[in-house]
Amino acid sequence: MLHMNNKLTLEQEFRLAVNYKKNIVFVNNSNARRLLLATLKQMMIRDNIIKFFIQNRNLNN
Repeated sequence: MLHMNNKLTLEQEFRLAVNYKKNIVFVNNSNARRLLLATLKQMMIRDNIIKFFIQNRNLNN
């Protein structure tokens, strides 16, 4: 059984600390809403891609 690791990698932690946190100060409420919606859309698309591959994993064998 595979163990699911939900923690960020060291590289992801670094990017979060250095790149994103310094830029988030400049985001106003309207931009925050727009960015949140864009992020949610990307997450839904990612979920759909994962579901597609799971459903079709045995079709190529």
